[in-house]
Amino acid sequence: MPDLILLRHGQSQWNLENKFTGWVDVPLSERGIEEARQAGRKLAGRRLDLVFTSVLHRAIETARLALEVAGLTAVPTARDAALNERMYGDLQGMDKDQAREKFGAEQVHVWRRSFDVRPPGGESLADTAARVVPYWVAAILPELRAGRNVLIAAHGNSLRALAMHIEGLTTDEVLALEIPTGVPILYEISDAGAMLRKRTL
Repeated sequence: MPDLILLRHGQSQWNLENKFTGWVDVPLSERGIEEARQAGRKLAGRRLDLVFTSVLHRAIETARLALEVAGLTAVPTARDAALNERMYGDLQGMDKDQAREKFGAEQVHVWRRSFDVRPPGGESLADTAARVVPYWVAAILPELRAGRNVLIAAHGNSLRALAMHIEGLTTDEVLALEIPTGVPILYEISDAGAMLRKRTL
């Protein structure tokens, strides 16, 4: 099977400001722009046939900058909300420390790190997986099976949901999975869509 590369967007302005972001369409920070460019340097010399992103600016811009630096600006890109970040509901825009003061540190930890507990008005990681995985099966995996190298530029939680599916992680294992900003992760995938090998670039 061809290569699958997962790329979490570079640091956003609200990552920098320690705010819950979710579906709010905030830009990359200066550091995030540089992280995207660094990712592009790591992608240089690789063949990419198709790029998938969420519809949020920080993922789209990360992909654009990375492809520009890598000299891959002609690669077709598909965008879909199925790859959007987890929607944090009432927490969106709230400073994480203020959220802990308001709701209690233990409750905020449960909302952030449990698999199937939703924050008020928002999605759990299970809800995120319920839209990411069908899109993977319907739109992305067929491209890999057809021999195309694919880059997915998306978000911490949407990529964690996808990695859980690809790697066969348990609900406990996925909660410990950290996906750093701006670091391309290369997967070799079987025809069935399971992970054969994984490494960071």
